[in-house]
Amino acid sequence: QPVEATDDAFWDQFWADTATSVQDVFALVPAAEIRAVREESPSNLATLCYKAVEKLVQGAESGCHTEKERQIVLNCCRLLTRILPYIFEDPDWRGFFWSTVPGAGRGGGDEDDENARPLAESLLLAVTDLLFCPDFTVQSHRRSTVDTAEDIHSIDSCEYIWEAGVGFAHSPQPNYIHDLNRTELLKLLLTCFSEAMYLPPSSDSSNTNPWVQFFCSTENRHALPLFTSLLNVVCAYDPVGYGIPYNHLLFSDYREPLVEEAAQVLIVTLDYDSSTSSSPTVDGTTTGTAMDDVDPPGPDNLFVNYLSRIHREEDFQFILKGVARLLSNPLVQTYLPNSAKKIQFHQELLVLFWKLCDFNKKFLFFVLKSSDVLDILVPILYFLNDARADQSRVGLMHIGVFILLLLSGERNFGVRLNKPYSVRVPMDIPVFTGTHADLLIIVFHKIITSGHQRLQPLFDCLLTIVVNVSPYLKSLSMVAANKLLHLLEAFSTTWFLFSAVQNHHLVFFLLEVFNNIIQYQFDGNSNLVYAVIRKRNVFHQLANLPTDSQAIQKGLQRKKKSPEPISRTNSQDGVSMEGSRPAAPAEPGTLKTSLVATPGIDKLTEKSQVSEDGTMRSLEPEASQLSPEGNPPAALSDGEPWSGEASHSRRDRRRLSSTSSSGQWTPTPDWVMSWKSKLPLQTIMRLLQVLVPQVEKICIDKGLTDESEILKFLQHGTLVGLLPVPHPILIRKYQANSGTAMWFRTYMWGVIYLRNVDPPIWYDTDVKLFEIQRV
Repeated sequence: QPVEATDDAFWDQFWADTATSVQDVFALVPAAEIRAVREESPSNLATLCYKAVEKLVQGAESGCHTEKERQIVLNCCRLLTRILPYIFEDPDWRGFFWSTVPGAGRGGGDEDDENARPLAESLLLAVTDLLFCPDFTVQSHRRSTVDTAEDIHSIDSCEYIWEAGVGFAHSPQPNYIHDLNRTELLKLLLTCFSEAMYLPPSSDSSNTNPWVQFFCSTENRHALPLFTSLLNVVCAYDPVGYGIPYNHLLFSDYREPLVEEAAQVLIVTLDYDSSTSSSPTVDGTTTGTAMDDVDPPGPDNLFVNYLSRIHREEDFQFILKGVARLLSNPLVQTYLPNSAKKIQFHQELLVLFWKLCDFNKKFLFFVLKSSDVLDILVPILYFLNDARADQSRVGLMHIGVFILLLLSGERNFGVRLNKPYSVRVPMDIPVFTGTHADLLIIVFHKIITSGHQRLQPLFDCLLTIVVNVSPYLKSLSMVAANKLLHLLEAFSTTWFLFSAVQNHHLVFFLLEVFNNIIQYQFDGNSNLVYAVIRKRNVFHQLANLPTDSQAIQKGLQRKKKSPEPISRTNSQDGVSMEGSRPAAPAEPGTLKTSLVATPGIDKLTEKSQVSEDGTMRSLEPEASQLSPEGNPPAALSDGEPWSGEASHSRRDRRRLSSTSSSGQWTPTPDWVMSWKSKLPLQTIMRLLQVLVPQVEKICIDKGLTDESEILKFLQHGTLVGLLPVPHPILIRKYQANSGTAMWFRTYMWGVIYLRNVDPPIWYDTDVKLFEIQRV
């Protein structure tokens, strides 16, 4: 039966008990009981929530000076963390925290405005106050007795930022009790924000999360110090622990759970669709001092605003070094197994790095300004290679590729890739000697030829990245050159070209790579030229691709015999690197969360043309139709998403290919002709025409079977004046759109759901944003 709100003795037993842990609260308050109370005595659940928030507000007001008060605050915090997901899963309850509780236990009938705050706002403001509460979550600055205790409302929380770094020089003494208390409060914050998990995915970007919106608004007086604290705690963290082996086994690391929680809260507060905002700050063009008093232009979300306005070199350096150090942590090889601590939150870090580059263009340019970008690239390639066979890590594969796509839109990225690759991170790839560009191509080849089949939608993206960097690659190794030709061989088989409406785009991308290198980087690329000459039959077959119905049917028959997606044979995979383990599939029973489909490459990117002076200008979609011959508009503008949604008009498709009665798409001669005629083969055919006779002559004259002589000849050869006029370089730059914003939201919350297992905050509640699946 309902219990009166004034019955303190009854309600106090929920939080006044001696110390419990969050795990105890989860064990003592089972899901079934919460749901039963919600259905059968809703007024009691409402009172419990209201009273728990009231206790947090009182704790924040008083400054939590006694052990007893701190205990009550922590217990209320744990109780709310336990109950909130069950409030969110029931649509009838979802508005409860946004309502005001009239007169309940407030004494005195006069309602003044302050009392009329919605419960959610009171809760969020109390938590932010508590996160800067001296002797509870931050070091007190006063060495004195309780009677001069710092008044929580008069303290300037900017003096209490948790860690040195961006905008704060002083590193406070570490205090593990404070770290534990901060972690529990952040867990509650994250749970408040998780209402987003209980709404189905929608492309409507105006769908802002009211909790995050209020928390990141000017109503939160601690927004700046809190943003800075979260960012600095993450970027300053060094998991290796003073370099003593096995140190992490001797000392419990209280920082790590705080860093994980901070990273998760940070990426959730930055969940913002930048494609809808055209504010000047997001692209970093406004100047001005770091934080002006005037209302800043730009997003109302202060966290996004602050992030987009970081601009000091030393701040960028601190952030980049921190993220690179943490991303490289799983790659750190030590001679003593398990002697260094491995962190688990690399997916959150990748989302954070993505947000930094997407919201702060100055940061992006800083990253690309030096070869430090390679400290981000190598870990990403390591994760991509390691996760390629594991269907539970498809999300990780996507975010890694998205980051590389974003970076590849900038010329500097391609230039940086020419740095020799000397770090020997054990990876399950062939041994090679070469540059970071070789590493990238070899890993991409491995993903395409031996990755999980769910990665097919990424092939377009992977090859777009290679196209974007190709004009700047000075010298590919023989291993990488062979990999590129092996991909062309695999993608230009008739059954592959005829078996899906967009497969031929992959051939267009690869031809564009070869054309860029031959036209712009011929001099250093004798390995690639040699590989093209050796595999010349592939190009001749493409030029003579049959287009009659009979040949099309025959090509498709071949597919039925060999269902293997891409021939693994003749890919001359040498020995893998020493110490590497093959990429393993997911363990049966592994939980994974579903993801929404990603937009096709034509929606993800927009084309820019590089002028002589290296500047880029955006090509409007209409202009792409007028592109010079040799740049097939077909491959560029009709980039069909793999998911089969039509991006060019259905009418054209119906005209070019017949749809059989079963609704299955079938290729027709007209359709094959429509793109075959646009294959950009002129440059390569001219190269073969000039060089093949010369190479054959050398072989006959000198009776050569030795590659090195031929390579020497090719190194000193030149095709100046013999090739067609160079085509303009086209770069496909990532562009923000609501489709990727939604993808990031589902991916991010899926990661957070799966990573919070102790306690299992959302487990077995009715989430709607994604499905939980077992492998």
